[in-house]
Amino acid sequence: WVGQADAVTKKDLMGRAHAFLFPIRWSEPFGIVMVEAMACGTPVVALRGGAVDEVVHHGMTGFVTDDPAELPELIDRAGDIDPAACRAHALHNFDVSKMVEGYEKAFLETLQRRSGLTKHIELRRREELSA
Repeated sequence: WVGQADAVTKKDLMGRAHAFLFPIRWSEPFGIVMVEAMACGTPVVALRGGAVDEVVHHGMTGFVTDDPAELPELIDRAGDIDPAACRAHALHNFDVSKMVEGYEKAFLETLQRRSGLTKHIELRRREELSA
């Protein structure tokens, strides 16, 4: 038992782990801890729920199942997952710039639905980027 781990300890533990078990039982809206594990090269073994299917690519970055009884077998199979593929997936899909782009897109889409301000905001953003 480690207890609450600081960032350095958490990265060390995740980086040395055979798999990261995420036995979720509710609709987790995102699950950043899964991304943290993959960024350390650790495959995720998870129960399907919430954003799990959006974060974990079954067979590539870990395994996802609906049946808790399948978790032990999937944990055993986690060694078949390439740690480099886990890290590449996390960096490609969830790095800071991707997250910021996603938030900006969501905000702009919301504004577009709510008002006609989107064009003004986009023009202003382009002006700021070119300045």
